[in-house]
Amino acid sequence: MDLDSVRVFVMTRGIDIGTKVIGAIVLWVVGRWAIGLITGLLRRMLAKNGKVDETLAHYLASILSTVLTLLLILAILQVFGVQTTSFAALLAGLGLAIGTAWGGLLAHFAAGVFMQVLRPFKVGDFVSAGGVTGTVKELGLFGTTIITPDNVTTIVGNNKIFSDTIANYSVLPVRRVELTAKIANGVDPIDAANRLRAAITRIPNVTTDPAPDIEVLSFTPEGPLLCVRPYTHNSHYWQVYFDTNRAIIETFREAGYPTPETPLARRAVG
Repeated sequence: MDLDSVRVFVMTRGIDIGTKVIGAIVLWVVGRWAIGLITGLLRRMLAKNGKVDETLAHYLASILSTVLTLLLILAILQVFGVQTTSFAALLAGLGLAIGTAWGGLLAHFAAGVFMQVLRPFKVGDFVSAGGVTGTVKELGLFGTTIITPDNVTTIVGNNKIFSDTIANYSVLPVRRVELTAKIANGVDPIDAANRLRAAITRIPNVTTDPAPDIEVLSFTPEGPLLCVRPYTHNSHYWQVYFDTNRAIIETFREAGYPTPETPLARRAVG
């Protein structure tokens, strides 16, 4: 290889290519910073307006960030001399092919759009959706981020959520806590229910309207089974849940109720 030719190539084309690479890197860094700034301003403007809630603001910001990033890539390609018009046509063809291959991904996107229109939940709601229960952190372009009660970040595809049953526990002002309490045979169930009702109404954050439901749910060989159902706001659910269990134990202990036991079957003598 002729060293003079290599030297001439480096001095002419090498400097030009290096300048373009540096320019592309600078353009990418500055562009991403500008995109973050613009999307942040959009979120703050929508939040300041007060007419658009946080969920829709995040969704619009995600769409804007994706569009601006695509334009930034086109600009960087133009730095290298790639004709963006032909690239746009190529991108459209690739988009059609990718869209056919990634139909599921586009289904998640479409489901996200419908969820924004129908609004089954918003950021901050406690929901059960797509087989996951927790607090909604973000509704993205293709998936929804949910924080589960054991503090695990879980991303569920929008189409899975939209095509499945959605339970929103934050829409109504109160939620019912479902518990049971078993008493031994021979214990008066009416007396037990009255004692429990008085104890549970003293638990903090238990609502008086509707009042707690304490009734005989069923009968078992060990004794009657009582349903214990206080009502509370969703944010106090677990506090009321655990306090109610504690109230059941303490109430039955103070009353001196025996522990329910399974009756022993007597074998016939013959």
